[in-house]
Amino acid sequence: MRELSVTLALTLLSGSLSVQAAAQLNAFDNETPIHAPANAEAVRKIPAGFHFIEPGTLTVATSATNSPPLALLGSDNVTRTGSDPDIARLLADSLGLKLKLVPASWEEWPLGISAGRYDVAMFNIAVTEERKKKFDFATYRADNHAFSVKTESPVTSINSPAEIAGKRIIVASGTNQERILLSWDQQNRAKGLPPVQPVYLMDDASATLYLLSGRADALFGPHSIAAWKVASRGQTRLVGKGPFRAWVAVTTKKGNGLAEALQTALNGVITGGEYEKVLQRWGEQDEAVTRSVVNPPGIVY
Repeated sequence: MRELSVTLALTLLSGSLSVQAAAQLNAFDNETPIHAPANAEAVRKIPAGFHFIEPGTLTVATSATNSPPLALLGSDNVTRTGSDPDIARLLADSLGLKLKLVPASWEEWPLGISAGRYDVAMFNIAVTEERKKKFDFATYRADNHAFSVKTESPVTSINSPAEIAGKRIIVASGTNQERILLSWDQQNRAKGLPPVQPVYLMDDASATLYLLSGRADALFGPHSIAAWKVASRGQTRLVGKGPFRAWVAVTTKKGNGLAEALQTALNGVITGGEYEKVLQRWGEQDEAVTRSVVNPPGIVY
């Protein structure tokens, strides 16, 4: 938690960088796959006798929602694109495997990994100490959580617990954002401040409609998604951040030995430049990591 805490000044600066990057991009311009060469060292680190869900294939659970820049449907309305599918492709290439993307909901990935339906999950998953009890992680981005409002909203700042008091805030259930929101609300209630009103929505399109129609005061979600909306649509603006900068990681079953191979594959594409190309075209340069780490210190609530 100490390593993940950042000052508001730094997080606001990183937010402005993401918006500027996303403003120059269009999702449909990013459909040409970026590939990486096979990484012999990463292949050697696949545990002997490891059984992939499908032989010769890396099966990756990724978001079924249209949430650019992380994940969305391509122009053919079938192909999954976005920064998470792009990184997944680099991993499969590096490990000498085919890639199979399986669209899933946020609620499905933990059970799907534990039950052996997916080799890995890539859902903008942040490392927490609680999740590390069941899963292994190889980091590939550092993300913030952002509060956004519609452009004409009177709300100008949400950077502290007191600023959520009495507000209707959209948040997804089971996420770090929800944990932060409820923790801040608990602090407010102890001080006699009005309670927050969480609005639980998982679908990004519905969340945006709720916000723009005035049925909610703010939306609390991944920074990269919020920044992309601001730049590409002009209907919303960022007004603040959560208290943590979180390590986003490829997630796999605890103890299966695959995390080290994933880490080596990620470090290979970081060195090779393919990783940078992905982040640049999705406006996520400010979330880049210089190297992947297995099971770093996670958020503690």
